[in-house]
Amino acid sequence: MNRPLVFAIPGDIMTKTGGYAYDRRMMAELERLGWSVTHLALPDAFPDPEPSDLAETARLLAGIGDGTPVLVDGLAFSAAPDVFSPEAARLRLIALIHHPLALETGLDAERADALRVAETRALTLARAVVVTSAMTGRTLTEAFGVAATRITVAAPGTDRQAQARAAGAPPLILSVGTLVPRKGHDVLIAALSRLGDLDWRCRIVGDATRDPRHAAALAALLDDLDLADRVTMVGGMDDVSAEFAAADLFALATHYEGYGMVFAEALAHGLPIVGTRAGAVPEVVPPEAGILVEPNDATAFGKALRSLLENTALRRRTAEGAWQAGQRLQTWEMSARLIDDTLRGIAA
Repeated sequence: MNRPLVFAIPGDIMTKTGGYAYDRRMMAELERLGWSVTHLALPDAFPDPEPSDLAETARLLAGIGDGTPVLVDGLAFSAAPDVFSPEAARLRLIALIHHPLALETGLDAERADALRVAETRALTLARAVVVTSAMTGRTLTEAFGVAATRITVAAPGTDRQAQARAAGAPPLILSVGTLVPRKGHDVLIAALSRLGDLDWRCRIVGDATRDPRHAAALAALLDDLDLADRVTMVGGMDDVSAEFAAADLFALATHYEGYGMVFAEALAHGLPIVGTRAGAVPEVVPPEAGILVEPNDATAFGKALRSLLENTALRRRTAEGAWQAGQRLQTWEMSARLIDDTLRGIAA
């Protein structure tokens, strides 16, 4: 007999981000493991809800039967402790934290502090906390006071892929990430502007609707740096496998990642990587798979790109290192079983 589970997620479940992709895949994998998963669509205003959004969330939670396990995406859970607190004794609340809200790039100090306070309080309400990387787990313990014994690390899984062998002329650089400040596309573009003497092309795949002002600023930056003919802004895509398969290397100048699913995807395709030592990225990308530099350093990022573009032998070695690392990544079923174990423990 299938066991009931409510998975509460704010906004459009089909949103093209790594966090939503994780949620969609986990819903499917947990169904395969015997859970009867109900998707509870919460208002899309989180993590900045209006009073009406909080009232609607409270109404939706009140309709869930007593004792039901409710896995709640951190975009909502961490931002609304006053809504979840009255339900903490009646429901079996489990928080899913992709990365702490207070660590989002671009927040002013007052907003970051308010989110930290709210998230710290919210996490005390959860019977267990699922995180997508060991680094996020350590952050919750060290900065938010969550006991390590309450944390389950269930990193995103990775599907096995064919090894990319584009060997393009000119080499094609691929970057994948929503067009928001945290992804550092402006740093990537600035780095590319230092490589005008080399032959290359770049494709940036990412949803431009999440932050239209930032997306417009990136397009203007390409024009200002005279890169519009070499860098293509593709927009969001449901399936980026063909983009990875056609690329020669992967680059993302992110400021922070709770895990970094696109880096794992690059490894699965055997693409050499230029990235940053930000958040959990060093846990995902081993040294033999590419070059990591400090965040927000366009000069260092450009030098790393130049190394891989100019040195074909190095590019081949890191491509093989990436491929080998990709074969060691855990599958989605393995990740789902970790959450399954946590849910079973709470049910018991």
